[in-house]
Amino acid sequence: MTDAAALPGQPRGGVLSGPATARAVNVLAPNASAMTLDGTNTWIVSEPGSELAVVVDPGPLDDVHLRTVIATAEEAGKRVALTLLTHGHPDHAEGAARFAELTRTSVRALDPALRLGDEGLAAGDVITTGGLEMRVVPTPGHTADSLCFHLPADQAVLTGDTVLGRGTTVVAHPDGRLGDYLDSLRRLRSLTVDDGVRTVLPGHGPVLEDAQGAVEYYLAHRANRLAQVETAVENGYATASEVVAHVYADVDRSLWPAAELSVRAQLEYLREHGLI
Repeated sequence: MTDAAALPGQPRGGVLSGPATARAVNVLAPNASAMTLDGTNTWIVSEPGSELAVVVDPGPLDDVHLRTVIATAEEAGKRVALTLLTHGHPDHAEGAARFAELTRTSVRALDPALRLGDEGLAAGDVITTGGLEMRVVPTPGHTADSLCFHLPADQAVLTGDTVLGRGTTVVAHPDGRLGDYLDSLRRLRSLTVDDGVRTVLPGHGPVLEDAQGAVEYYLAHRANRLAQVETAVENGYATASEVVAHVYADVDRSLWPAAELSVRAQLEYLREHGLI
């Protein structure tokens, strides 16, 4: 058995659902798969002592899960007052409209198409519901609309799919772009270096205790994959599918369609920088 402390980001062991920090509680959605790992993490975030809570990523359109999220908040003496989205992929956002109906809340997101209410989300916004301080961090790359939420009081960041609790994420070309994603990872690294962020609260997988280590691992992984793709092209692998079969030969074939999206993003990046 591998010691979790030796893995990238030092993933926290144990049950995924439940309290993760003083302000964040996870309710795991029942949508486990090769792509979603154990399922989508739906985060209930609130200031200790406050009666109001913010929910980040209600998850799939599963009424039992959505009602479980509400019940979990209510059992802690809190009312859901606001819904936020890290991005628009269905495993994070499909249930948002129904959740908003159940809680009578607005939904704030970067993408106007996902919003319910007058307010969106943008860089520099600060969520202050119930005395909470949660800062919006733009992190495009996985998707164009990806956001993270910095929780300064807990030295934590909610990362959606930008950083996962296990493995690495997909750059979902053409919406996702590798250059943007690398910039976003560097932005997250700055939070760990300059703003004291220690903990990653991901959209999938376990909590990570070493935020800086996780981000550094992601940056190194991306640099290594990019070099492999560049070499594969130089060796005559011309199409994205050919590159996937060569570079991702050790990866479960069920993940190859997702890997191909990342490869397409990497090929685009290499062409834009005149490297192939």
